[in-house]
Amino acid sequence: MALPLFSDNMLHHERILPPPGMTWIATARPASRLLPVLLLGMTGAGTEALAQDVVAAPASTVPASPSLFAPPVPPVVQTGPLTFAPLVRQVGPAVVNIAVSQAQDSHQAAARQPLPPSVKGTPFEHKFRERMRAHGEEMLGAGSGFLIDPGGVIVTNAHVVGGADQITVSLSDGTEFPARLVGSDDLTDIAVIQIHAPHPMPFVPWGDSRLVNIGDWIMAAGNPFGLGSSVTAGIVSARGRDIGTSPFDDFFQIDAPINPGNSGGPSFNLGGQVVAVNTAIVSPTGGSVGIGFGLPSEIVAPIVEELRQNGHIDRGWLGVTLADGAGHGGVQIVGIDRDGPAMKAHLRIGDVITAVNDEPIDTARMLIRSIAAKRPHSTVTLHIRRRHDTMSLEACVSHRPDEDLDD
Repeated sequence: MALPLFSDNMLHHERILPPPGMTWIATARPASRLLPVLLLGMTGAGTEALAQDVVAAPASTVPASPSLFAPPVPPVVQTGPLTFAPLVRQVGPAVVNIAVSQAQDSHQAAARQPLPPSVKGTPFEHKFRERMRAHGEEMLGAGSGFLIDPGGVIVTNAHVVGGADQITVSLSDGTEFPARLVGSDDLTDIAVIQIHAPHPMPFVPWGDSRLVNIGDWIMAAGNPFGLGSSVTAGIVSARGRDIGTSPFDDFFQIDAPINPGNSGGPSFNLGGQVVAVNTAIVSPTGGSVGIGFGLPSEIVAPIVEELRQNGHIDRGWLGVTLADGAGHGGVQIVGIDRDGPAMKAHLRIGDVITAVNDEPIDTARMLIRSIAAKRPHSTVTLHIRRRHDTMSLEACVSHRPDEDLDD
């Protein structure tokens, strides 16, 4: 079956129209920021690229455990490199293409589905239309992923597989398998899917992204524009980027060219270990301009493990609205949710939280990360400054509401 030639599914995540001249594809959680960011899925049926506001904030709810990462290994490529071919041969079979679709009446599919901009006017336009008529499907998107164990467990982006009735995984040798969704987390845009093959699958190990330095070589792999597997190479341009796509941003910025359809694909160190998951690009045109973003393995790996075990992520929530710039350290409370954990702990508007347990807090981002990492129903000690007094209060962390962006 031919691969679809277009987009990740963003039908359920779009919020507002893009600014003139900019194309956006949003994650599940809108926020407020000016940076134009594209999730790497390609625009699909009925999904024009939309803009979104942006918010800053926390990282993984589950602390990264060293046991999740393979030990550091010598680089496969050790000179120059003059070629990445040995690395591609080693990791390529574990990188997969992902197609998602929804069942539709064949006439409706042909009549209603607009051509993706990346296909219109190209040699692929005829192939696209024929596929729609033949299969009676509305193709929502094409994306990428990678196998992390021989049993067929695959990591990708949540926006790649969200809303799909059918997920099809294609291996590098052209073999196709149906896949089922194991679990997804919209706030980090990570999803886990599974295929069942009659033989063990090739897979790639996690590398420890904490060992990656700015300037290190990195190789990105995926399925750009639905054309099939390909690789690009570049360097890590920056760490810790907050691009405002969710409250959990902490991205690598890389200059390896990545494009729509690369979403969910891996970025490798020269040892062939996955150190990031390709997630977003900055682009006024929809194509690569050399600024891409990958979510580091130190965040992704523990999220994947929890999704495999539970199918979802539980995060802590305090029920406060925060403001930076309180002065003398700490974060000021400017709003408290009625009947939330903060109100029950007798926190007040104007209180400044200076530490959670023994962890100093300097910014709202730090506090949100700290509370989100706590298990619901666990108790934390909040050290606060109230006017001229200092005190400590116990708070029982609750479940983070689905639509809540504050702490």
